[in-house]
Amino acid sequence: MPHYVAVVEDAGADRAIGLWFPDLPGCFSAGDTVDEAMLNASEAVLLYAESLAKEGKPLPPPRSVTALRDDPAIAADLRDHMVALVAYRTGTAHAAE
Repeated sequence: MPHYVAVVEDAGADRAIGLWFPDLPGCFSAGDTVDEAMLNASEAVLLYAESLAKEGKPLPPPRSVTALRDDPAIAADLRDHMVALVAYRTGTAHAAE
């Protein structure tokens, strides 16, 4: 099961915790707490994958943290924010519906 690196940005007590994926442009999650944002993150990846599939596009392969650290466009975000790994689990979207 692939895991995508997520960058977790905590903007303070009055704002939601944001989480985004360097390898999945436009895919993000949020929550009032880090735990809530992480719970929403797997579903965000699945919904992103479903959207790409409808367009006939594959999900980009995940890069390792090491590979992302070597990417100058991402390195500062990895240094300045918390990083998490989010599993891509097929077939789990809409489980609460």
